[in-house]
Amino acid sequence: MSAPTHGQPLAIGRTGLVTSVGLSAPAACAAIRAKLTNPSETRFIDSHGEWIMAHQVPLDAPWRGRTKLVKMAALAVDEVLADLPQAAWAGVPLLLCVAEADRPGRLDGLDDRLFTELQAELDTRFHPASVVVAHGRVAVAVALLKARALVWEGGFEQVLIAATDSLLSWPTLSHYEREDRLLTPTNSNGFMPGEGAGALLVRRPAEGAELVVSGLGFGVEKAHLTSDEPLRADGLSAAIKAALAEAGVAMHDMDFRITDLSGEQFYFKEAALALSRTLRQRKEEFDLWHPAECTGEPGAVAGVSILALADAACRKRYTKGPAIVAHMGNDAGQRAALTLHWRGR
Repeated sequence: MSAPTHGQPLAIGRTGLVTSVGLSAPAACAAIRAKLTNPSETRFIDSHGEWIMAHQVPLDAPWRGRTKLVKMAALAVDEVLADLPQAAWAGVPLLLCVAEADRPGRLDGLDDRLFTELQAELDTRFHPASVVVAHGRVAVAVALLKARALVWEGGFEQVLIAATDSLLSWPTLSHYEREDRLLTPTNSNGFMPGEGAGALLVRRPAEGAELVVSGLGFGVEKAHLTSDEPLRADGLSAAIKAALAEAGVAMHDMDFRITDLSGEQFYFKEAALALSRTLRQRKEEFDLWHPAECTGEPGAVAGVSILALADAACRKRYTKGPAIVAHMGNDAGQRAALTLHWRGR
């Protein structure tokens, strides 16, 4: 009988990242560490007649739409699988993370065509256990839950998680602009849209230095961004508590936080409330990292950005310590949290 997956750890074997500040994980993470940013004008104008600024990924050609999603994802997957013979890729399940179904301006074909187009771009086939994970900013956490089952119950040696997303279409930008959610010269309470892709190769922990996902937790926030209910951070607090419980640790055991925060005051307030409800012992400092300040709001890629940055920071030894809590959330209220531990430091 297979072992239960509850609480079983997953190791991050390799990472890949494609952003506006770097087209590989080492380049992007170095830029994020240096707090570099690279916004540029889009083709779109807001209601005040100003060009909408965004974090755009510079590729060899001006691809747009689903084609650009495929090109970015292929770069990230190639980076992660560079040491694996292509003939072996067919034995690896791919969990492809994309925007949630209700995301404004969501591109057509994400659920039924993107996966096939990515395989064609890479000239390969992935294992039939592959699936599309359409859960937006919490998609990577959901994919890790699925990967844990594939590794610990399904007998797979490793699982590939990839994410690709872009908020740079007019239907999406116009929606957020009408809702006063974009960062502009006249609105400081907003985010700068972005795009990108990322990939993770996960497996059972092994000997040696590696980043391990030691706990996963999920919750639902009823007082989400468009709700009239008072914000208490119930959903995020529940997700964090569940992740901590799986890892067998308390919040004061963690050294710092990495999140998907991208500029809106609502989510910073939620993070502060969740911390006050989960931290039971005083800490002198508890840093909050948010890579979206350099890459823009990357949608479904947020989780890969968090994990790639955590992995790079631990390997380069510029973290506040080996224990990290990460969290992310969708506008509709879905919340997810991870506990990460660097082993072999």
